[in-house]
Amino acid sequence: MQVTSVGHAGFRIDTRAGSILCDPWVNPAYFASWFPFPDNTQLDWDALGDVDYLYVSHLHKDHFDPKNLREHVNKDAVVLLPDYPVPDLRRELEKLGFHRFFETTDSVKHRVSGPKGDLDVMIIALRAPADGPIGDSGLVVDDGETVAFNMNDARPVDLDVLAADFGQVDVHMLQYSGAIWYPMVYDMPARAKEAFGTQKRQRQMDRCRQYIAQVGATWVIPSAGPPCFLDPELRDLNDDHGDPANIFPDQMVFLDQMRRHGHDGGLLMIPGSTAEFTGSQLDSLTHPLPDDEVEAIFTTGKADYIEAFAQRMAPVLAAEKASWAAPGGESLLEPLREKFEPIMVQSDQICDGIGYPVELRIGPETIVVDFPKRVVREPIPDEKFRYGFEIAPELVRTVLRDGEPDWVNTIFLSTRFRAWRVGGYNEYLYTFFKCLTDERVAYADGWFAEAHDDSASITMGGYEFQRRCPHLKADLSKFGVVEGSTLTCNLHGWQWNLENGRCLTTKGHELRTEQP
Repeated sequence: MQVTSVGHAGFRIDTRAGSILCDPWVNPAYFASWFPFPDNTQLDWDALGDVDYLYVSHLHKDHFDPKNLREHVNKDAVVLLPDYPVPDLRRELEKLGFHRFFETTDSVKHRVSGPKGDLDVMIIALRAPADGPIGDSGLVVDDGETVAFNMNDARPVDLDVLAADFGQVDVHMLQYSGAIWYPMVYDMPARAKEAFGTQKRQRQMDRCRQYIAQVGATWVIPSAGPPCFLDPELRDLNDDHGDPANIFPDQMVFLDQMRRHGHDGGLLMIPGSTAEFTGSQLDSLTHPLPDDEVEAIFTTGKADYIEAFAQRMAPVLAAEKASWAAPGGESLLEPLREKFEPIMVQSDQICDGIGYPVELRIGPETIVVDFPKRVVREPIPDEKFRYGFEIAPELVRTVLRDGEPDWVNTIFLSTRFRAWRVGGYNEYLYTFFKCLTDERVAYADGWFAEAHDDSASITMGGYEFQRRCPHLKADLSKFGVVEGSTLTCNLHGWQWNLENGRCLTTKGHELRTEQP
């Protein structure tokens, strides 16, 4: 098996039974905030796109790049389709001209037969509203000799199926770096922001190491990050100036952490790097640049590399900004009322879960999304809010113009906004902003309405509590960490007080717990 990095979470996997292109992202994403790091624009995308199979893990724009898919990927390729409850991914790929689909069943091993031979594949589909834009996934490929697990930035809650259906995993690709806007966009004291950033930086790498231990692959390829921020307004988000609170560490940082924890099987790959495997044996690893130049991208020359990258991409960034809607002068109250109110009326679980009005400061205008009353309105004099956002008018007008169903996949991941809150994170609020279609909100509201499984129990740290995390049903015997009376689920960093089961991260999501 030959594995070629095409940047970020993207890989081309070549086997005797056919080739698979995974998550080929090259064009800037999220209002041109994110670029792949290192630069992958120099790759021969026509050659890379001449494949037998295509796998797009989910609709986040650093995985689903419609321009690249439309211009460079073979439309006769068979799409390995995750088992999602809402068919948005298939619809978007059909718009681009793809017409051959192999529909998988979640976490079921399939044999895909083609003119070059047979491949065994499995797609582990995450189906909760919080997973990507209504879904995320990971791909397992077995060519009869080598087993590769491309987990990209998915967070599966149960990986027992890997050993049961595939035995030893030889190569494991997964995310280790940040892919979120927290805590950078929040208005909070600098020392608090630094503390939260430092904690998040380490927690996301700890979670990655837990997955590595669970999968037990011989070789590990850190991937799916970090993004590169080339806009001068966002350049400080890059981890190139020794900031221990930066949530975007690069591959070299994580590989060093792997080695310090006793794992020497990490592989550094940049766009164009190719690894040849025979079973669990690494036959060769080649880079498109000399080894010292590859290392310099991540170490002594990183800041200069990003500066040169920014200069090359300046025309691209300027063109992206020119495509945004004009800020305009007319009120956005009616357009937002028309967009949000029909969704709010359909979403009892989500609106009740949010539980309070939310403030939107859009340029000189303040608009209130009143979730308890299911209306969009003007603010009341001296009204106080527990949650608020400040967003540039041109961004809001652009997503309204384009009929975007997901502000998370556009505005929020861009980090081009400010936020503030009183109290904990509210999962329901961000779920609302990624479910701005009838179909999406119906699924999400129904998902929240189902009772989570809390029948099985485990004992840790002197407490007995439910085995499945109330957030996304992760197995707490694997992801749970007890420190004193606090339980942390390292899958997403959520915490509970084991004395009373109260969630310390957000409203609701209580944990069944007792002291044995």
